[in-house]
Amino acid sequence: MSKKLIKSGMIVSFMTLLSRIMGLVRDIVIANLLGAGAAADVFFFANRIPNFLRRLFAEGAFNQAFVPVMTEYKKEGDEEKVRELLAAVSGTLGGIVTIVTLLGVLFSGVLTALFGWGWFWEWLHGGPSAEKFEMASLMLKITFPYLWFITFTAMAGAVLNTFGRFGVSSFTPIFLNITMIAAAWWVAPWLDDPELALALGVFFGGLVQFLFQFPFLRQLNMLVRPKWGWHHPGVVKIRTLMIPALFGVSVSQINLLLNTMLASFLATGAISHLYYSDRLLEFPLGLFGVAISTVILPALAKKHVDADSADFARTMDWGVRMVVLLGLPAMAGIGVLREPILRVLFMRGEFGMHEVSMSSASLLASVSGLLSLMLIKVLAPGYYARQDTKTPVRIGIIAMVANMVFNLAFIYPLDYVGLALSTACSGTVNAFLLYRGLSQHGVYRITRETWSFFLRLLLATVTMSLLLWQLSPSLAQWGEWNMLKASWELTKLLILGGGTYGGILLLTGIRLHHLKAGREG
Repeated sequence: MSKKLIKSGMIVSFMTLLSRIMGLVRDIVIANLLGAGAAADVFFFANRIPNFLRRLFAEGAFNQAFVPVMTEYKKEGDEEKVRELLAAVSGTLGGIVTIVTLLGVLFSGVLTALFGWGWFWEWLHGGPSAEKFEMASLMLKITFPYLWFITFTAMAGAVLNTFGRFGVSSFTPIFLNITMIAAAWWVAPWLDDPELALALGVFFGGLVQFLFQFPFLRQLNMLVRPKWGWHHPGVVKIRTLMIPALFGVSVSQINLLLNTMLASFLATGAISHLYYSDRLLEFPLGLFGVAISTVILPALAKKHVDADSADFARTMDWGVRMVVLLGLPAMAGIGVLREPILRVLFMRGEFGMHEVSMSSASLLASVSGLLSLMLIKVLAPGYYARQDTKTPVRIGIIAMVANMVFNLAFIYPLDYVGLALSTACSGTVNAFLLYRGLSQHGVYRITRETWSFFLRLLLATVTMSLLLWQLSPSLAQWGEWNMLKASWELTKLLILGGGTYGGILLLTGIRLHHLKAGREG
């Protein structure tokens, strides 16, 4: 079991790595084109709303509800029943998402006013930010159809994952990055408002991702004609699981939208600074957290169907170990090297040293919650695989309320940095409560051996962090170097940090068998 999970995890991680690298290239291109000013604020706003709904209708709540049910149908061995389930699910979900997409395009101004209240207020009173509201409303009409494309893309990816074809769905997001980069390079120069080119890139990126997975579904004989099936038994079960999960798995996205709304009242650039710091978090979160979550959910669902509680707990333990092994040094490394990372990746064109400094402040606050956000990706499937969506909802409500409280407590003294810190703190609350629930119900408890494993990881992380902090030059020095010199110096620090971390782990007795489920520490 463990070898299969490790192999699947490596496939997903590698494909996700390619996607995240292209995502970083895309963000570098965006930073060069728009910087962190009004145009960037508007584009990031218009892109965030359909992405939030994507988590509801596609990758988040739907995926968590669909995979366990799909696993049950697949286990029965009747391919025709599986095809009927897919037809009913795609037709029903597709019908709902089509309506939502049309409403989103028609009422983009209402959505902009709702989530960009500060801009709407300026527009209503003829303030200096009125143009932001008008442009955001227009751009949202272009980006909103992305929701329709990506919903079917995510469903196809969930089917492929259930059949063990993890690489295809992990590779698919690369096409979004490619189309956005192409739009920035070849379309933006022809437009007075270059941010519109990026919005077009989002639209066509969704279309390409949608079409890409068709041949792979056909190979599995799972390319079906959608039909309405609201009362299909499988659809009933999925929507019963999905409705409460809509809130539970999207708490972090709701928090981000609340932060965006509050940021619309702050100075120009606040949304952009939060975006760039959030994007750097998405790299390790997607590469490690999402990758491990992707392979662990079908495995946990199978263990639950087989009523193998011991192996279920061992699989959970493997996931938690992997997340902490990779997430702890990532969190510390980004925290210590946040300024040189931002300088090397984004400081060009419209993105200068001031933007590096401002974005690094929010990145430090955001990265403090990275490990918690990664743990959520592994702990939440412990509930969804057992078809328990109500408990994460209750926990999600608590986390969202906590985020609101943290926002009110932090935004006045810390401005936009307080919004980033509030998201990190609420993520930690979420992760803690998810683990406590699993522990109280005897589903999963961290073993003494795993605690010992964690302590050794912590020692290695602290040693690595102190060394990097001592050797890293000042921000002024980083700014004086040219791009080649800065990139080389950052690469040396990253290699030194990784080598130190790995070396300390070896010295403290960590070996390959510690990374396998069910083995002692």
